[in-house]
Order: sequence, then C-alpha cells, then structure tokens
Amino acid sequence: MRGAAVRTARETTERVLAEWGIGPHHPSVGPALLILSELVANSVRHAAVASADVTVFYAAGPDTFVFGVHDSHPYRPALTAPAPGSGLAAVAELTHGLGGTAVVRGDAEGPGKSIWVTVPLRDA
Repeated sequence: MRGAAVRTARETTERVLAEWGIGPHHPSVGPALLILSELVANSVRHAAVASADVTVFYAAGPDTFVFGVHDSHPYRPALTAPAPGSGLAAVAELTHGLGGTAVVRGDAEGPGKSIWVTVPLRDA
C-alpha cells in the first residue's frame, strides 16, 4: 500500500510539474519529489488508522511550487525540531536547503492536518 501511494503521488506530481512547464531536470524537482515521497509515506504509515485517504494538493507561481499532503489523523508533527534521523528531519533539511518552507496546518473543521511545503523554482 505505502509503495503504491508514494509511487502514485510522485508520478502525479511529475505530470503536474510537466504540465506547468517545470521539467524533471530542474534542480528543485528531485528534492521536492523526495520531500513529497517522505510526507506521503509518513501519512500512509502513521495516519492510516484514522485516515484511509491521503490527498496531495498543488499550486505554483512564476518562481514557486507548493504542495500539501493531507490526512485526517489528529496528530500534528513538529517540523521545527524533528527527531534527528527521522523522515521529518530529512524533510526539514531538504526544504530549508532549497530555501523553502514547511508548515503544518490543522483542518478548519475536523481533526486532520496538511503539511504544506513551498519550494522556490530558481534555475541552476
């Protein structure tokens, strides 16, 4: 289940980026896909008991790519000080290394949350 969810999210994200003219060789694409993969894997692994679905949202601007990974589990992880060696530590490190941001936002209604990542799309 987890592998299929991660693969589907990555393939969908690659198609979305291609439709927006952001090619696979753009320097931010590889790290963004790795961040996305970790967030989807975490949702499937840790939130499945309370959230049968994981949803990925996308947005882009002239120089920014934004994606959110949503599940209905009430736990909201801290992205400011994740445990060293954890997947969220890798997410924080990669995101900040790109000059991006990552935030956890709770649902307006219900117990769920989304983790939103903003990645600058600077050319190499």
